[in-house]
Amino acid sequence: MLKNKIIYCPIILLVIFVVYLYIANAFIYYRISRGYFTLPHRHSSYSMINNQNLATTTYVAIGDSLTAGTGAKTYEESYPYLLATKMSAAGANIDFKNFSTPGFKTVDVINVLLDPAIKAQPDVVTLLIGVNDIHNHVGRDQFKKNYEIILNRLTTETKAKIYLINIPYIGSNTAIVPPLDYYFSTETDTYNKIIKELATEYNLTYIDLNTPTKNLFKTDGPHYATDSFHPSAYGYELWANLIYDRFNH
Repeated sequence: MLKNKIIYCPIILLVIFVVYLYIANAFIYYRISRGYFTLPHRHSSYSMINNQNLATTTYVAIGDSLTAGTGAKTYEESYPYLLATKMSAAGANIDFKNFSTPGFKTVDVINVLLDPAIKAQPDVVTLLIGVNDIHNHVGRDQFKKNYEIILNRLTTETKAKIYLINIPYIGSNTAIVPPLDYYFSTETDTYNKIIKELATEYNLTYIDLNTPTKNLFKTDGPHYATDSFHPSAYGYELWANLIYDRFNH
């Protein structure tokens, strides 16, 4: 009898652990679905003209819900819009175009967003994509292949200055519990290593958003929307400042 108990005890513990992981993972998306916010309304294009006699810079933002501004009350609070306003404030005429959809992965960028983004013939591009690849367990090799396709097309079919924003850690300790927090943190670092290697290979500017914000975004605070996953207006402003500091580097 004792022998049987010894055999079954690890199995029972394993089952309990697997169930815990399943519930903990499901809880993340429950929190997101219960965030009680809607996607900020956005136009396909914004014109910020300072001087009609100057050339206009076309800025294109490509990404998922983080680029779409999910969590902010208005799209004007999103980080791409804030970047456009910063460029405009510096004296440039800006034609800002947004190409982002919540839930999109790298493959969705390839299939849906790349053609219109390239057709816009941008002068400046910011690309922030990958968090949904991690959460949907897209393999690292496939992620790298998809990211390479995106970069190859952007670098050969446009003359844009391209900024690769790495994947920030998102999800506070009330939304992502142990050991999932460790898992997503580790995966984020791994996928960002791939992005950094590709940035070097394609001679593109790599912007590290993850390192300076990770500790902050692991805990709740005013930087989060109500789902403790997507940033608030304050969180997006923090991002925009960090990203803009790397422009022209």
